[in-house]
Amino acid sequence: MNLTEPQRRLLRSLAHPRKPVVTIGRNGLTDAVLAELEQALDHHELVKVKVNIGDREGRNATVTTLCDRTGADLVQRVGFVATLFRRNAEHPVISLGPPVS
Repeated sequence: MNLTEPQRRLLRSLAHPRKPVVTIGRNGLTDAVLAELEQALDHHELVKVKVNIGDREGRNATVTTLCDRTGADLVQRVGFVATLFRRNAEHPVISLGPPVS
């Protein structure tokens, strides 16, 4: 799903008060972390992930891998926290407005 800039703005405003629900620690990206993220995305659609990896390139690579493996879109990344969005096709939770033609 390609998010438009107004949709990203809306998602950023909705994500602002939320706390990270998934944390990636020193063990890196494990199957258990991916399973937890999948469950969180299915339930909430909009999820913050804290990536506790020391260097910026490692954080960027991990966030890219998360998006690729879960099918989520990156809304924003600030420091150690990335905000991901994936639409739940069966039971949408967040309304992004009318479809864009």
